[in-house]
Amino acid sequence: MPPVTSSPHRHLTLAQARRLALKAQGFGSPPPASINRGHLNRLLDRLGVLQIDSVNALARSHYLPAFSRLGSYSTDLLDEAAWSRNRHRSLFEYWGHEASLLPISLYPAMRWRMRRAQDGVGIYRHLARFGRERREVIERVMVSVRERGPLGAGALSTREGPSGPWWDWSEEKLALEWLFAAGEVTVARRRGFERLYDLPERVLPATILNRPEPDWLDAHRQLLRQSASTLGVATEKDLRDYYRLAPQDTRAALQTLIEDATLTPVSVDSWRQPAYVIGEPRIPRQIDGAALLSPFDSLIWFRERTERLFGFHYRLEFYVPPAKRTYGYYVMPFLHGDRLIGRVDLRARRAEGELTVIALHPEPDVTFDDWHLTALARQFEQLASWLGLPRIHLACERPLAQRLSAHWPVDVSRRREL
Repeated sequence: MPPVTSSPHRHLTLAQARRLALKAQGFGSPPPASINRGHLNRLLDRLGVLQIDSVNALARSHYLPAFSRLGSYSTDLLDEAAWSRNRHRSLFEYWGHEASLLPISLYPAMRWRMRRAQDGVGIYRHLARFGRERREVIERVMVSVRERGPLGAGALSTREGPSGPWWDWSEEKLALEWLFAAGEVTVARRRGFERLYDLPERVLPATILNRPEPDWLDAHRQLLRQSASTLGVATEKDLRDYYRLAPQDTRAALQTLIEDATLTPVSVDSWRQPAYVIGEPRIPRQIDGAALLSPFDSLIWFRERTERLFGFHYRLEFYVPPAKRTYGYYVMPFLHGDRLIGRVDLRARRAEGELTVIALHPEPDVTFDDWHLTALARQFEQLASWLGLPRIHLACERPLAQRLSAHWPVDVSRRREL
């Protein structure tokens, strides 16, 4: 099917597009004084997905987006939403935007992806081959989960000798990953960062599992609508990227959303492709506040869109040799108002009890004044407090970092007592 074409109904400046996107992503409103389960669940429904990643330079990636938007909250609330065995569980793990936590309400809309995985479609090639060739291992692992679950791969492994690098999975781990992709098992909880798998009917609410499965078109309509709502303003490619949807799968659904006026076509300054918004949105006149963003934050994870929206070229450098890194290992963009104005390489030194600021890089077109520095210092203080780190260590020797040092005390715990 060719790309969707339609005439824009409205024109947005780039600044308007930024403000609309930030509002949709949950930025711009004053954070609540005390954050409860309701605040977090409303944010999770708004975002529609949290990416999970093993990098733990500050905190696991799925915890950080809520901090960036709400401020200091109890991560126990997110653990409860993701992995509890009570009525407060509101998330499930699956392949959304990479490995993800998604609202349980989206589970039926992901069943088409599970069915495709059973046929070896949309999953890693070696995993698809394993699913075809090692059915006896998959069936044996499935019996073990049914009889003994929840189980991790380590409890099932028959490998003799040590494992190799992280991709050197045992057959049992491969079987569990195939069953997970196919929807035959789900993640009941985690032990540390290890997944423990169980049957969906022992983990997820019956009301969700018994809900009629939407057809392919309706499932894609639901996912695209969630993407559009969460992104605020987005091109077709932006909408697809949010849940990693294929072009041929989405264009028919996108066309119906335009035809029934769920999505309104718009044009945006300097964007070559048409964009879409939900209905006729109200664009805020300004976005206040500041935030440090995880490298896996949904506001910036599609790097092409980040450049279009903010003029901000951003790439992960985790796996780049240190000598070849431009900005650092774990670099968090600094959002101030409606602009990304700097980058900070941060590390939680838990043994030393300190948040270490390794490097601070302002954007070339930004002049940091006291207003910016005060906002950034406040972000460091809040982050250190949330992480339970009593000190902030400024390890960067650039002139801007030295100016910053005048804006916060070294001992955060002492500051809180004043």
